[in-house]
Amino acid sequence: MSAIEEGFVLKEHLPALIVVVPMVVAAAVAMTRNNRVAWAASTIVTWALFVFSAMLLAEVTNVGEISYSLGGWPPPYGIEYRVDIVNALILMLVSGIGAVVMPYALRAVDKDIHAGMHPWFYCTYLLCLCGLLGMTVTGDAFNIFVFMEISSLATYVLIALGRRREALLSAYQYLVMGTIGATLYVIGVGLLYIVTGSLNLSDIAGRLGPAMSDHSRSVMAGIAFIFTGLSLKLALFPLHFWLPNAYAFAPSFATIFLAATATKVAIYVFLRLYFSVFGAAISFSQFPVVEVILVLSLAAIFTASFLAIYEDSIVRMLAYSSVAQIGYITLGVAIANKAGLTGSIVHLVNHGLMKALLFAAVGAIIFRVGTDKLSKISGLGFKMPVTTAAFVVGGLSIIGVPSTVGFVSKWYLGVGAVNAGLWPVTLAIMVSSLLAVLYIGRVIEVVYFNPVCERCVKVKEPPLSMLAPIILLAIATVYFGLDTSFTGDIAIKAAEQLLEGLKQ
Repeated sequence: MSAIEEGFVLKEHLPALIVVVPMVVAAAVAMTRNNRVAWAASTIVTWALFVFSAMLLAEVTNVGEISYSLGGWPPPYGIEYRVDIVNALILMLVSGIGAVVMPYALRAVDKDIHAGMHPWFYCTYLLCLCGLLGMTVTGDAFNIFVFMEISSLATYVLIALGRRREALLSAYQYLVMGTIGATLYVIGVGLLYIVTGSLNLSDIAGRLGPAMSDHSRSVMAGIAFIFTGLSLKLALFPLHFWLPNAYAFAPSFATIFLAATATKVAIYVFLRLYFSVFGAAISFSQFPVVEVILVLSLAAIFTASFLAIYEDSIVRMLAYSSVAQIGYITLGVAIANKAGLTGSIVHLVNHGLMKALLFAAVGAIIFRVGTDKLSKISGLGFKMPVTTAAFVVGGLSIIGVPSTVGFVSKWYLGVGAVNAGLWPVTLAIMVSSLLAVLYIGRVIEVVYFNPVCERCVKVKEPPLSMLAPIILLAIATVYFGLDTSFTGDIAIKAAEQLLEGLKQ
């Protein structure tokens, strides 16, 4: 077989390879006893997945939707992987964040994980990556549950492997909440299967409308179970209590990766089911769905922002900030017009960049100083100027300062709210940004305007393997804030696709 023919075969099977490759290599990594080999193998696989994702995005942009059948069974009878502009963007986000931060893991994992556990850590990281990519690429409702459990089980281990005793408790709390969420989701899928006789998402969308006449209660119960389960997974207020501890006590590399990707994939699944499956068959205007999402989103934005203001731990502050940012994303779902939904989708990507940058910077601070407490890092900006400057860039993006990616997201959300006649929502977006000024401003004040504390006198920048990803993420945060031709244009196309099948 020639190289060209092999290339075509590879391209044809990309939807499957993006799941199979990390799963197979994870098993191999678990059996190695060399920590550097485990890291190198994980890095190569992650970068390969990023290339695969880029190829899939280029393919769906040029050709259109891709359908890939597994096991020789055509859909809807067999499992189908379906890639379009919406999930191709999420595949790029997940694999891209993983690829960028893998060099960071080289030194961070040495400090956070016992030496003998490194291969297991990288094994569970690849399994988590496999699960997240699988949830994104699959077009089967039960398959989403399978990959959800793969990623969740791996996540519990990633958190529990941390050296701190609190990591084990946080992992257990997350396990309980995650299990409840997954159980609710699979109960909902079971109810819909009883009514429609199908697990294929496109097929369910086609059968759900006629089924409403005879099985409306079962359908609505199934939808309620699914959305509640996903709300737990994506940490929608008030089902977010597992998130702050999970982020605060996990190893720093795990926190960076999970904060930038895990909740984003759960939100993608929420969007996919809301618009492409349930919204295509049922008119949500008959039910108070939009109103509930709107109230919960605003509650998340303001409550979590207030909690962030009073946190001394920067990691926990950023964790509560993540809950608030999730509120912005679901706010676009409630607005449900082109600009609002574009804001949601572009914020999936932008928030991934921002939070990867911020948690990476804080992880570097912990690496050098040994703490993330504001009360113990005064004057650090003079000792770690690059790291703290990168943190400021991420913080300004959280606030929504022009020329950062955060501004792009809030602009679309504000325009969407105005177009929908929701002027109070636009005002709420502006006011909530002022709350972000307070908690980000506290960090800036401590590291730049306070004298250097004794603990920070001999502190220096982290190793280059940690600093380089931080700089790259900071550049991306500004670049995609100035040039929206990639993220913004794709988000617009994705929003149009999701909205076009929505039943009025």
